This record gives sequence, C-alpha cells and structure tokens, in this order.
Amino acid sequence: MKRLNYGRHLPAFILLFLAKAPAHGSLLLNLMEQYLPFNNADSPAIYRALSELEKLEAVESYWDTSGPGAAKKCYTITNKGLEQLKEFKVHIEQRKRNLDFFLSECENLNLGERVVEK
Repeated sequence: MKRLNYGRHLPAFILLFLAKAPAHGSLLLNLMEQYLPFNNADSPAIYRALSELEKLEAVESYWDTSGPGAAKKCYTITNKGLEQLKEFKVHIEQRKRNLDFFLSECENLNLGERVVEK
C-alpha cells in the first residue's frame, strides 16, 4: 500500500466516506468536521489527497451539474479504492492494538501520581 502524505489517515477517511456515497470535496470536509473529533484536514489537503487517490485509480470523478450554481466535481470509490480501504482497515487495526498497549502500560504506571525525584 502506497502511503499518502496528507495526514496519517486522511485518504482512509476519504475512502470510508466515499464507500458510503459519492461526494464532492467540500462535502467530505463537512463530514470530517462533523464526525471526526480531531480533524486536522483542510480543503487543500482533501483535494490533494483526492487527486492522488484518483491517480492511483482508487477514486473516479465526474461533474455534477444537477444542482443550482456551478458544477461540482464529485468522486466515487472504485474497486481498487475498496481494496485500499480494506488495507487501511488492517493497518489501523494493527496501529490501534499498539496504541491500546501503550495506553494500558501508561495506566499501569500511574503517571498522574508519579513524580521523579532528583
């Protein structure tokens, strides 16, 4: 799996939302702001990630002219994108196990009560 450089999991979240329904970039940003408690993505990062995902054939784009106003470039996930989403899931599950271990070990250390004396 090629790693994308727009935040650790931004492409994974983009693919996750696109697996649910096609979307344009600003809708993806709104979804991330709504559902992700620690969203550091901004509009340029989302569009850079979408561009890279499109080059990797993980997403396809089309112009939606059905609504009022300017046409919007919408994105859909492809079969390659679904495969990449599965790879992200495995990677994130592995990372989560490591983070769970870390948090558990920190809890065992009672860091809130511990003071190092000099």
